[in-house]
Amino acid sequence: MGRSINFNNSWRRLAIATYTAPKDSRIYGTFEVDVTPVMEFIAARKQEGIKLSITHFVCAAVARTLYEDIPEINCFVRRGKVVPRQDSDVFVSINVDQREMTGTVLRKCQELSVYEIAEQLQHAAEEKRSGVESGAFAAKDFLSKVPWPFRRWLFLLIKWWIFDLGLPFPFLKIPPDPFGSIMVTNIGTFGLQYGMVALFPIGRLPGVVTMGRVMEKPVVIDGKICIRSMLPLTGTFDHRIVDGAQAGILANCAIRRLQDPEELARPNKPVKNVEQ
Repeated sequence: MGRSINFNNSWRRLAIATYTAPKDSRIYGTFEVDVTPVMEFIAARKQEGIKLSITHFVCAAVARTLYEDIPEINCFVRRGKVVPRQDSDVFVSINVDQREMTGTVLRKCQELSVYEIAEQLQHAAEEKRSGVESGAFAAKDFLSKVPWPFRRWLFLLIKWWIFDLGLPFPFLKIPPDPFGSIMVTNIGTFGLQYGMVALFPIGRLPGVVTMGRVMEKPVVIDGKICIRSMLPLTGTFDHRIVDGAQAGILANCAIRRLQDPEELARPNKPVKNVEQ
């Protein structure tokens, strides 16, 4: 039986009234994760001709944690209230040509294995690199051609329509929740270790998890110095929804899941730990 959660408690009501969205309500946190078991798993699958990356495992771990362990983060603000999402949909950034970024949403990511995540991301990347866009990104070329200041007004109209009203935007085929529950981006592919990534205002995302470059580092385990593969992670959160305690649960549960790559490699049938 799940926990009973008041999504609109007094702190959140006050935070919504105090902060605007989300430019002055950002909080940040950084930590490192020992991903040696994951890297060994990836290397073993590579020998079998199966291509996996650390991004696939982080997406699976974050999605399952968000859905099962800390569902009070899996929500957004609408008309002064916090609204929970039904699934853990992960928005993943995609590097198109080393100069332009786009992204795709892994729907119901809490149920996907890393193999399914890899397949979906590969398909999305191939489409986008060939010039095929869908969802919210399909509208970016049209919106970029709208003259200023009408572009800003149209942007605010779309934001109000899809999030405050919860409706798909006509003509542009933008779905009601185009950017999912949380964002995962890998700046390690550019050789970077840490980055304080901004929240995307139109996305109504409670957080962004930024992955840095995996490096081998000396770590003390049971009093002995060992060389381990360490993944730096940085979180940017909307403080109207996420506080330090919740960010800690998200981090610790995701870390625990990343220690068991075999489990993340299996499809998941989760039970949401919440009663609304």
